[in-house]
Amino acid sequence: MNTQTIQALWGHGLGRFGFVLLSFFLLVALLAPVLAPDAAPHANTMDLEHAASGIATTVHRAGDDGETKSFFYLLGSDRYGRDVLSRLMLGTRISLSVGVVAVVLSLLIGVPIGAAAGFFGGTTDRILSWVIQVFWSIPSFLMVIALSFVLGKGIWQVFVAVGLTMWVEVARLVRGQMISLRSMEFVDAAKVLGFSPWRTIWVHALPPTFSALIVLSASNFASAILLESGLSFLGIGAQPPIPTWGGMIRDHYPYLLPGQPHLVLLPGIALAILVLAFMATGSALRDVLDVRNK
Repeated sequence: MNTQTIQALWGHGLGRFGFVLLSFFLLVALLAPVLAPDAAPHANTMDLEHAASGIATTVHRAGDDGETKSFFYLLGSDRYGRDVLSRLMLGTRISLSVGVVAVVLSLLIGVPIGAAAGFFGGTTDRILSWVIQVFWSIPSFLMVIALSFVLGKGIWQVFVAVGLTMWVEVARLVRGQMISLRSMEFVDAAKVLGFSPWRTIWVHALPPTFSALIVLSASNFASAILLESGLSFLGIGAQPPIPTWGGMIRDHYPYLLPGQPHLVLLPGIALAILVLAFMATGSALRDVLDVRNK
């Protein structure tokens, strides 16, 4: 995006709203190891004596040097006595990371397949379209679960599994764009000049699709975050003690009624706000880049 597009996005109400929220979450993700009250790896310091403490609770426990120290839980502690604020901050890194990896993988796989299907047509289009339709017919969440079982449990396995399910939408979009662009005069001119088909695709036919791809990527980013949270909630995502928002919800949903609903509501609200930020940004990009008219 050029400077003019960024300025237009900032002038858009939804764009400004999404940009501010995304900047906040990105800042939290980058500074989480420094700002988190619990500096232990994965914020995994347990204190079962003070488990499920309320918001803004101060407790006293022995420190590493054996002396009794005061610890302040701004957002309370979880069922294992771990600081909720620290784990929420570190969970931001997982959510944003899975979105980045999933979107990059979907573009790397979907763009070449969609471009080949739409530009070459004929038998190539029929074969690739059949492959796209097969993957499109399988629900994304079921596909992610199946790939997670194949690849195994772990944070990188989740990243790859989510990314491998999102390329279909990219391929469908690029294919449709290529079908409409391959009959344009500039494509015919490239053929007359003797350019190879793939050079014509990458240099001339693909750039006009960038606006639509940017908007779709914003939507896929939000979908990837939700998919990762769903996997973590089911216990087949990132494994403990790595903090994820879906895992925090899974561990504490029994606390909704006993009087500690914040243990579930806080990660749920954080997840909802982050997804809202990406959807707002995507809607603003659609208007700024004028994708619907294009």
